[in-house]
Order: sequence, then C-alpha cells, then structure tokens
Amino acid sequence: MSEKTPFYITTPIYYPSGNPHIGHCYSTIACDCVARMKRMQGYDVMFLTGTDEHGQKIEKKAAEEGMTPKEYVDGIVANFKKLWSTLGISYDRYIRTTDDYHIESVQKIFRKLYDNGYIYKSEYKGKYCTPCESFWTESQLVDGKCPDCGREVTDASEEAYFFKLSEFAPKLKELLLDEEKDFLNPKSRVNEMINNFIEPGLQDLCVSRTSFKWGIPVDFDEGHIVYVWIDALSNYITALGYLNDKYNDYDKYWPADMHVMAKEIVRFHSLIWPAILMALGEPLPKKVYGHGWITFGDGGKMSKSKGNVVDPFILSERYGVDSLRYHLLREMVFGSDCPYSNEQMFTRYNSDLANDLGNLVSRTVAMIEKYFGGTLPADKDFSDSDEELLSMTDELPAFVDDTFSTLRFSEGLEKIFRVIARANKYIDENEPWILAKDEEKKGRLAAVLYNLLDTVRRCAILLTPVMPHICPEIFEQIGADESATTWEASKVRHALKADVTVHKGRVLFPRIDIEKELEELEAMNKPQRELPAEPIKEITEFDNFAKLDLRAVKVLSCERVPKSDKLLKFIVDDGFGERQVLSGIAKYYEPEQLVGKTLGMIINLAPRKMMGLESNGMIMSVRDGDKFRVVEFGDDIKAGADIS
Repeated sequence: MSEKTPFYITTPIYYPSGNPHIGHCYSTIACDCVARMKRMQGYDVMFLTGTDEHGQKIEKKAAEEGMTPKEYVDGIVANFKKLWSTLGISYDRYIRTTDDYHIESVQKIFRKLYDNGYIYKSEYKGKYCTPCESFWTESQLVDGKCPDCGREVTDASEEAYFFKLSEFAPKLKELLLDEEKDFLNPKSRVNEMINNFIEPGLQDLCVSRTSFKWGIPVDFDEGHIVYVWIDALSNYITALGYLNDKYNDYDKYWPADMHVMAKEIVRFHSLIWPAILMALGEPLPKKVYGHGWITFGDGGKMSKSKGNVVDPFILSERYGVDSLRYHLLREMVFGSDCPYSNEQMFTRYNSDLANDLGNLVSRTVAMIEKYFGGTLPADKDFSDSDEELLSMTDELPAFVDDTFSTLRFSEGLEKIFRVIARANKYIDENEPWILAKDEEKKGRLAAVLYNLLDTVRRCAILLTPVMPHICPEIFEQIGADESATTWEASKVRHALKADVTVHKGRVLFPRIDIEKELEELEAMNKPQRELPAEPIKEITEFDNFAKLDLRAVKVLSCERVPKSDKLLKFIVDDGFGERQVLSGIAKYYEPEQLVGKTLGMIINLAPRKMMGLESNGMIMSVRDGDKFRVVEFGDDIKAGADIS
C-alpha cells in the first residue's frame, strides 16, 4: 500500500481575551469540514488549531481579574476546547503560544532572523497612554485620546527591534499576482493587499516591546519581549517541530496546504508571514483563504431584544450540533459577510433539513417497511426515467470535492440539496403508493425505492464532513454498510446490497416552531438590568442576617454532575469537616479551575436535592451583566474562617 499524501490545514490561533462565541466557529468548522473530507479521501491529514496567548491586552485583563496571565488564559482556553469538543472539531494538534516548545522555537527564530540581518534595533514611536501603559498609532486614537480609557496621550518612544518587511515588497507583490500559484483567495483580497499596503509602501515591522512583560523574552536582550507577529505566526511551523524536539513532522507536512482565517487578519498571513518565511529560507504555504465575517443585526451587533441568542453551546444543545454546522457553512458565501439571525437558521433548518433531507429518509424507509417488510427484493425493474435523478447524483462528488476544497461550501451544499429536492419530486412522479397496489409492478416499486435509498446514501456520504454526527444515523436507517459509505463509494451507483434491509430510527430533524423558539430564546437571553443604586429588597433586621453562617471553605474536589449542563458538585472543607454542595455555575467554570480555591459559602442552609444529589449550602457569587464570578479568597485564609 502506497504512503498517504500529507495534507496540512490550519485555523488562525485565536486570541483568548474573552470566551469563544459563534464568530470563532466558522473558521474552525470550515477547516474541520475540509479535514474530514480529506481523511475520507485517504489523505494523511494534520489539522492544527490553537490560541495566541501573549500580549499587553491579556496582561491587563488578567490584572483586572486579579489573576496571573497564565491563570486567565488557562480558563479561556478550557472554554475554547470545550466548544470545539461540542462542535465535533476533529483537530489533530492544539498549540498554545505559552507551550514550552513554542517558546523555545520562537526565541531561536528571532535570533536566526537577527543573525541573518533581517531584524535590527531602533525606536518605536507613537502616542502613549500612561495609565494604560499602551502605545497607539494616530489612526487608533478616538477623538485624539486613548481608545481604551479615553484619557489624554503623549508622544513617546520605546526601544524596539524591527523586522525588515519593506525589503520584501517586490517579492510579495510577485507572489500575490502569480496566477499559477493562486496564493490568496478570494481574489478581492489580492487587490486589497497590493493597493492598501504594498503600493503605499510597506513599513518595517516592530517585533519586540519593552512596555509589558507577558510574552516570550528575547533571549539575547533582557527587557525585550517578542511581539505578536513572530510569536503568533510562527505557530504554524513550531507546532510541527521547527527548531524544537517536541514534534518531528515539519518535513512531512510543511508547507501548509491551507491557512484559513477571517478577512481582518489576511494582511498578517499574506504579507508578514510569507516575508518571515522568506527571511528564514523556508517554503511558503500553498494557499491562504480569507473568508468574510458573521454579522448580527444592524452595524454587526447582535440584537438580544429580537431573541438573537448566538451562544453556540445553547444553539447546539437545542437544535443539534450538525444543524448549526450546516447552517453556517450553507449561508456563508465564500468571501462575503454573512448576516446571522436565529430566524434565518430556523427557516433553513425547516426547509432543508426537516422538509427535504429528513423527510426523504423517513418517507423512503417507511415505504420499504410498509410495502416489503423492511427488506427490498433482489429483482428490480429499473427504467430510463430514473436517469435524470441518477445523473444529477453522479455529478455531485467531483463538484463537492472542488467546492469544499476551496471553501465554497455554500455552492456544494446547494447542489447536494438540489438533488435531495429532485429525489422528493421523484417520489411524487413515480407514486409508490399506486405501484404497491399492482402485484405486477412490485419490481418497479422496488427499483424506485432502491434508487431513493441509493441517492440518500450518496448524498449522505458527501454531507458527512459537514454533519458527522447525523450521517452515520442515516446510513444505519437506510441499511448502508461500511463499504457503501466511503468517499469512493459516493461516485458509484447502486453500491447498496440488492436485498438491502432498512431500520426505522428516530426523526432526524424535528420541525421547529419558529415563533415559539424565538420567544423562548428571547426570554432566555434578556439583557441583564443595570444594578440599582438603592436596594430593592425590603429593609430587614440585623438579626435576620445574623442567622446566616457565612464561612470560607476550601474546595477539595469539583466535578460535573452527569446529565446536567449547569451543575457542578463540590466537596469542600468548611473548617469542621467535609460537606457536599451543588452549584449551577458549570457555564462559567471548568471543575479543575476551582479545585484548591478558597471560596465564600453559606453553610447553614437546609439541605436541598438537585438531580438526585443533596446540596448542603450555597457557594457565594456575584453577577454584573454578563460577568460572573464566585467569591474567592486568598490561600492564606483558613477553611472555616467567618465572613462578617
């Protein structure tokens, strides 16, 4: 057996300054779809994603939360990984720029660029905000003031290292205009890069800073931190073992076949990243794809008042992971922005998934069970009138391969569902319920139902990269064995057994009551009211408050409660012994984040049963709009200490 052809695809590495949202999902789902398809086609796939965890913004946010930067990003990264698991993202490797091997490689890359004469020391000049300790360019200012805090800024300079990006302008222009290489897509991005950046004159790039500490140190110049460009962009090769011993597959997978990202960071990947690689003497990636944005309502902002919940955890739980994956890939026309609304998603779900695909599967299986007891006879009477449906299906594999490989998922999915619609029409044309009344037409009836099953089979194979959870259920219901569900089998007519047996299953896509769902989501996601200036509860006597026993408790263990998306189960030391308490905070914390922490707790509440488990007390917490925190004390506070 010949060795598999390597295929390397990457998402951007996401900046964990806040929890992941649906805007992060498209790039990752798109890459996952391509990776799954390539695996089905027999490629040796390396699918990389990760997080870009250094920089002044992270340092500042962590300080605001009273955490170290590493503690802060650890929590956010846990949520990214949780989301990717929920969405069925099949990445092969996850890189964090705080990983030791990445740090080692970045320091070596920086030194190599310096030794090769592509990095030099100079001064970084800009507008400086003293309270924020931040440099800003003139264009970043808001009304001439700091965009973060609104205070006055002053002209200042900072010693820094610079990368000679300007030297690479001619080579970069040549790369972008090379039609054979077709390096950057869509083509509109090529004009943006040339007209907006190369033609006006590329400026050398600041690649170190001294105004913050959260980053990779320049190992030959104390006080300098490697700035984002060399740190973050280098992940695509450090994750393969470039200049480190962690991995050893750089020669196997590099150059990358596809870098995928949203349009706002195309400049970094199509200008800065190729220039760095040229300076290192390394091969360039084969393709860079810059897709559009998911937008919400007017001005790109989501509208909670219209029930526009865009929490991917909620959407996946209520409507199915594959439904969300399908909707995003079907609606986003490559290169264009895609407005998102829940109403739009529900409408697409009902029309494509419930009415067309789900209905086709359930009708076909039901008719085979009704007319043939679940197993089709081997003898069938095929007709020339079948050819239109079969020919349309024959065209799908090559078209889907081409469109999915170039992120034109919307085109590929549209054509698949055109065939599914044609199959539903084929039922009406052939009227199986009429054929079933004539014993002499049982062979024709069997052929019609077999053609429907086989069309479903071939479409489901091509849909598997998009809907990897539901398609195996389809194969089970239509009686398709493993040999009939490979990518190659999608190109073959009548790969099902002649006497195939179907197995009726659940309704794959229950119809959504759109109005009801929008109302429920709106109620679920109403904006938090501002905290009132005055207490809204009635004045109470001090003796009532004094009845509560508030203590510091040490978390000994913490785990999720099975079959609950909300509850965490704690075993805590309250200073007098151990007790079990449940808290509905699983949305905000991973269990491992809380083990060993000292938290505030009301310990003398009457026991209460939740999910069959007893809870003895209440973890104290605070909510401010979308922000949520448990009340936490330092490690120097003993378990059982009184809160007063």
